[in-house]
Amino acid sequence: MNYHNITKDDMLNGDGLRVVLWTAGCTHCCDGCQNPQTWDVAGGLEFDQAARKELFEALEPDYVSGITFSGGDPLHPFNRVEVLNLAREVKEKMPQKTVWLYTGFLWEEIKDNLDLSNIDVIADGEFKKELLDNNLKWVGSSNQRVIDVQKSLEENKVILHSGS
Repeated sequence: MNYHNITKDDMLNGDGLRVVLWTAGCTHCCDGCQNPQTWDVAGGLEFDQAARKELFEALEPDYVSGITFSGGDPLHPFNRVEVLNLAREVKEKMPQKTVWLYTGFLWEEIKDNLDLSNIDVIADGEFKKELLDNNLKWVGSSNQRVIDVQKSLEENKVILHSGS
């Protein structure tokens, strides 16, 4: 897996103060995307042991709420396994931290095919420029949803995150 950046002390990509891992690779290529430089799966840097160490050190402080996976698309086929393994590792080492994930895929496309047991919140759906809404919290267009993953899995229907 490649990545473009690890952002620390981010307040825009989920609840609280977060660490964001910006993955490389996206097949959605949304018109008006904020991060088109992340579309190329071969772009950025290799996510190596030094990057893993940096990520986990950034998550250590008590004031950090958790991690957000963004990009690109963390669920691009080249990223899925490593991102979901990282989510599991975060939950194992730091169960008090929340895990958020942004993806252009819809909940209905991923909920039955991926192990989402270590994800707390998913912002799903492609960005649609014609549905841009700057008043939305955490997403850019009105077709996107901010989903409480664990409640949605329990109830077998989409339950929106309470802060949305």
